[in-house]
Amino acid sequence: MKVLVVGSGGREHALCWKLRQSPELKELYCAPGNPGIGEIADLVPMASEEVHRLADFAAALKMDLTVIGPELPLSLGLADELRNRGLAVFGPSRVAAELEASKVFAKLFMQRHSIPTPEFLVAHDRQEAEKAAAYFGFPVVLKADGLASGKGVMIPQDAEELEAALSSLFDERRFGAAAERVVVERCLSGEEVSFIALSDGEQILPFATSKDYKRLGDGDTGPNTGGMGAHSPSGVLSPRDGTTVLEKILQPTIAGMAEENRRFVGVLYAGLMLTEEGPQVLEYNVRFGDPEAQVLMLRLENDLLPVLVDGAAGNFGAHRLRFRKEAAACVVLASAGYPTKASRGEVIEGLEAASAFPGVEIFHAATSEKDGQVLTAGGRVLNVCALGPRLVDALRRAYQAAGVLHWPGKIQRTDIGRRVLEASALRRGSLSES
Repeated sequence: MKVLVVGSGGREHALCWKLRQSPELKELYCAPGNPGIGEIADLVPMASEEVHRLADFAAALKMDLTVIGPELPLSLGLADELRNRGLAVFGPSRVAAELEASKVFAKLFMQRHSIPTPEFLVAHDRQEAEKAAAYFGFPVVLKADGLASGKGVMIPQDAEELEAALSSLFDERRFGAAAERVVVERCLSGEEVSFIALSDGEQILPFATSKDYKRLGDGDTGPNTGGMGAHSPSGVLSPRDGTTVLEKILQPTIAGMAEENRRFVGVLYAGLMLTEEGPQVLEYNVRFGDPEAQVLMLRLENDLLPVLVDGAAGNFGAHRLRFRKEAAACVVLASAGYPTKASRGEVIEGLEAASAFPGVEIFHAATSEKDGQVLTAGGRVLNVCALGPRLVDALRRAYQAAGVLHWPGKIQRTDIGRRVLEASALRRGSLSES
């Protein structure tokens, strides 16, 4: 089979890595890809938002399947363009992708279908946002309505931080049109966790649990990012809560989308807060999380290609996802200045040595290549991932490999998984999630 993967980050590298293992795969392309992906796939020099060019390319080469990684091309209707040309694609239509492309749509959708989510108000200007924040009190959550590369969420703790957030959203217009509307939301306390599943429009195939770490600094401090690390299993989601997520959140979401003539085929990701009242949805994503995809691909035992092919055709049939018993961990290495203006063009050293660690996979994200050297090319540069018998082992391996990778502006969190391990030790039990 001929397969095209759209995207250029660590998530797409992990997807290409997993698809490359399929005996059914004959040709693998990635647009635009990165140097790491270029070692296992043919790179196509087209940006992921060049919807018509990508669809024409896929049609010209008669791709058997296209897998769309990032949210932007989905929101621009790439899946629709491919389907209009009679091509198989695993990814939601433009109207289905509104679950992620519009926070306002998602919140109103959950309200219509009684899906648990924090209380919210929609603000159209600074004055409305101030009133909404006063209603909820501190801390309060502010979310730009549109896509903001994972950076459009702010959680002011006091009046001074609220003023800075409002200025960023409404005065400085940091997020442009994405912040024409702002969701102001009650801040929940609890543990955040990612729950990711595949949908063929009706049936759901859940992945193993995972947890990502969005804040830039140790101790969940600093600004939100696209994600600074992840692990699977999550270590915090009980089997009972997992059942609740499937029955009260994911299945009603898929059914509700079909009811509203937005049939959802693709990856459905619910970002959850585990509260005393049960799991509540903080946000939807309509694609694999990044870096959650990396750890999930390491643990997935199935041949991913036939699962996605059948899902794109609207029928998973008897497919069930199976996962290694080992844990997987990912540490993101980023460049100084991320998530605002990251440094670029610095030579990365230690790639060969890091890749030699047992159980370790290095997935490229923002990298480029020049004169035989791999350079930094943006914020999140590399994903250092590892398998281990237990979560503590996977994390240790990932951090050991990360320790031999160097460039002048390298930054990373040093506490991925620490709180989960400490809580597990207190329970004096072992992680039993799948």
